[in-house]
Amino acid sequence: MNEQSPQPIQMTHTGGCRCGAVRFEASAEPHQVSYCHCSDCRRASGAPVSAFVGFKVGQVALDGRALKTYENGPVTRSFCGTCGSPIAYFDARLPDNVWFMLGAFDQPAYFKPTLHAYVREQLPYVHMPDGLPRHLKSSVPRPEETEQ
Repeated sequence: MNEQSPQPIQMTHTGGCRCGAVRFEASAEPHQVSYCHCSDCRRASGAPVSAFVGFKVGQVALDGRALKTYENGPVTRSFCGTCGSPIAYFDARLPDNVWFMLGAFDQPAYFKPTLHAYVREQLPYVHMPDGLPRHLKSSVPRPEETEQ
């Protein structure tokens, strides 16, 4: 008898904004799930710390006529222009990646952060004694920016 190995289950992760005008879908497992303590993420989310789920761009579909963007240096953040929910961010220095706000997923409990980034900017009253690795700056290597 010739037994075949079971095929891996293809997990699809979905999410979107509060009003439903923006939806997204990821057809693979994320390459990163992390907390970010930087001031830019704080301002964009309105929260003392943000959590993100990172995928390769080719693994996601993003749909929504209400999707708006805001650029700040190499980072472009997307949000719903109707309800204001933050959705994702892209970094021009890492063009093959996209990070979605963990809280925007339909099943956010599925994603467990594995590290903290930009802890040098962490607010002094935020205490997260989870034992996860802590990076003073970014947890993702970015190519050095060149002066032009």
